[in-house]
Amino acid sequence: MSFLPCPQGLVLSRYEARFRAGADGVILPPYKGSTFRGGFAGTFRRLVCSDGTGECKKCRLKHGCPYTLVFESEPPPESEVLRSFDAVPRPFVLEPPPDEKTRYSPGEAFDFTLLLFGRARNLLPYFVVTLEEFTHRGIGKGRRPFFLEEIVAVNPLTGVAAVIYRREDRIVRPRDLSVTAEDIWNRAAGYPVDGLQKIEINFCTPTRITHQGAAIHTPEFHTIIRNLLRRVSSLCYFYHGFLYEAEFPEVIRRACEVHLVRDKTSWVTIGRYSSRQGRRIPLEGFVGRAVYEGPLAEFLPLLLLGELIHVGKGTVFGQGKFALRILAE
Repeated sequence: MSFLPCPQGLVLSRYEARFRAGADGVILPPYKGSTFRGGFAGTFRRLVCSDGTGECKKCRLKHGCPYTLVFESEPPPESEVLRSFDAVPRPFVLEPPPDEKTRYSPGEAFDFTLLLFGRARNLLPYFVVTLEEFTHRGIGKGRRPFFLEEIVAVNPLTGVAAVIYRREDRIVRPRDLSVTAEDIWNRAAGYPVDGLQKIEINFCTPTRITHQGAAIHTPEFHTIIRNLLRRVSSLCYFYHGFLYEAEFPEVIRRACEVHLVRDKTSWVTIGRYSSRQGRRIPLEGFVGRAVYEGPLAEFLPLLLLGELIHVGKGTVFGQGKFALRILAE
């Protein structure tokens, strides 16, 4: 069905964390991804930094540091390929709640999903400890405290789930419910999609995709595929230790045969504060639904993988999340 080779060896783990507001409640922005990621990153650094300076680029230990791997990834010194990438993707995604609720009463629950890729999966205990510490420092307006109730490992293909952490005993009980690219390619092979010609993609969170150096406002199919290929290739190389090889020019040529026939997306801009830059910067992209027609069956495995790993810029904030729907003729 697909001429795209499977990136065998690519693996991801999904964890769903449930939090509850503390005694003063919690006030969060409508889009919570950047707020959570910012506080989480700072807490992670304080917990693992070996010299306390926070100067990652000058640190002699940066290539073996958990914080650098997760938040300051860069090509290793011996890297011979993909060195031209303007930004190495981070090996994780934080998916915020899908609603725009801003006020949470004392004891009220809110959830975040954490995705870890490749080598970052081995750092799960660091993530759990960081989440615990982060809750004490507070979040949102007024930095109000909250608490981590539980973390559940979930297989996104089968729905099998297991609690790996509870507040009551604060013990991490790892459970491997990871998903591989091979699992996804096998899942795609089971779809009755011979002659698949029409799909709908719902861009659930702001999706910022670049083509020829500029952000695009119209989600043409080939730009989605180009960005997914770039993301898969870099995740494989930098966090799984292998080079994903495919006939990329041919893949893109065939992607250009799929056309955008209905565009119900709109461009949104959400301000976020960057503590590193000391200013507010835009978090933007398109959201909404787009319908595509053309020879689509061969792209199905890559799109199913994309549903899990996200696409485009800002994925660490939960941007670029999309859902696929197969449409009947």
